Amino acid sequence: MTHNKKKISNGLKKIIIFVLSIFGLNLLITKQVLAVCPICTIAVASGVGFSRWIGIDDTITGLWIGGLIISMISWTESWLDKKNIHFKGRIFADILVYFLLVIIPLYYSKIIGNPLNTFCACGLDKLLFGIIVGSIGFWFGTSWYFYLKEKNNGHAYFPFQKVVMPISPIIILSIIFYFLTKQ
Repeated sequence: MTHNKKKISNGLKKIIIFVLSIFGLNLLITKQVLAVCPICTIAVASGVGFSRWIGIDDTITGLWIGGLIISMISWTESWLDKKNIHFKGRIFADILVYFLLVIIPLYYSKIIGNPLNTFCACGLDKLLFGIIVGSIGFWFGTSWYFYLKEKNNGHAYFPFQKVVMPISPIIILSIIFYFLTKQ
């Protein structure tokens, strides 16, 4: 086996271990159904730490951070609805607060903004790019789940659909980004 094939094989093993860990965690602690399930949030949070620990590229880590942000926004919206707290622009305030809570500390700790950590020649930061794409991917998966559930008279089509659909776009994007960023 050549050095490059071995390197690719090791990278794929890391991604497979990463994905299996997330699904394993999801299956172990699933109990209750909420707006966006708590399992998704736990899976995203564990995915961020684990991906950095095993040396996965920052674009992939950013995907999971973006998913975590969207999950937390959904949880906050659900919690505010339950507490009957409503005000104009609430969703925009939630979005702004959560993104700033994540991005500002990353920027001031020089994790975002490092000129040597860019995705392309345009100078776009890898982690920030991943956060943006991951946010869109998680939001798309969640929205698609709710659309399908509504079409099926309020029922999921298969067990754990609420977990699988929001996380699937992030897993697919992680694999794509792995091949785009491998060296």
